[in-house]
Amino acid sequence: MKSTKYYLAAITAYTIWGFFSLVLKPIHSYASLDILFYRVFSCSILLLLITFLFKRKRVKDAIETFKALPLSKKRKTILLNIGGSIFLTANWFTFIYVMNHVSVKATSLAYLVCPILTTLLAYFILHEKLSKTQWISVGLSVTGCLLLSYANIMDMVFSIVIGLTYASYLVSQRVNIGFDKFIVLTFHITLSALFLLPFFPAYSGPIPTEFNFYLCIEIIALGFTIFPLLLNLFALTGLNSSTVGMLLNINPMIAFGLATFVYHEQSGPLQILSYGIIFISVLVFNSHHLFKNKQKEIPMTKCS
Repeated sequence: MKSTKYYLAAITAYTIWGFFSLVLKPIHSYASLDILFYRVFSCSILLLLITFLFKRKRVKDAIETFKALPLSKKRKTILLNIGGSIFLTANWFTFIYVMNHVSVKATSLAYLVCPILTTLLAYFILHEKLSKTQWISVGLSVTGCLLLSYANIMDMVFSIVIGLTYASYLVSQRVNIGFDKFIVLTFHITLSALFLLPFFPAYSGPIPTEFNFYLCIEIIALGFTIFPLLLNLFALTGLNSSTVGMLLNINPMIAFGLATFVYHEQSGPLQILSYGIIFISVLVFNSHHLFKNKQKEIPMTKCS
């Protein structure tokens, strides 16, 4: 089952992100930009340190690989990696802003919209094929999202912005191949830090003095950024972007549970029905893999 490890990587990454609010909410009193600044700077420092200590040979290999590429592929590689960094930065900021200043459910809806956008981008840009069953799954997901946005259209607007940035990241990185994923992620986040650095003096607040803030930032950097992003990039090496995108629905379903049972945000029958439909859509989209594995587990018997 060659694809199982890629499925497990994606599922693990999105399960981790589903619990993101547990570490983000304790620092909700800080400005969204401050959280973004310290998150990205911390990730960049950690990745560069690991790269310098343990990955120098991989960096040399990446440089040699890049030098050997034809000019057209060099340009494509540069655009894919700069674009990936921009998409990540935009996604992080909008996510933090909406979670801390709009609602947890709005961010949850964003990552329900994201799989739909990813599937559509992959279909039109990468020409990824979808079966009839998978298109039915997309239709179910659209239905669930429309039901969720019925009561609050602005949640859908915020959700589309957040979802589109990450969908663009997934699709762009699906074709960003040939380089070590750790080095690629280090480049993305370090470039993101360089993008943000000129804005830090003018737009950051007072330097935080609470230990809790820095503890949460380090947990976010390691546990909710570097590790799941590496898993996500690994999953994209073995699965198409539409499949990885649909598995992203795991994230908001967990977030919805936290919003309802931990943060006591009101949930009505319509929302519960909507999430139920979206959950079914994930199973339908990946049914070919689930049933294929099940069939492989059934032992073959000889006819007498």
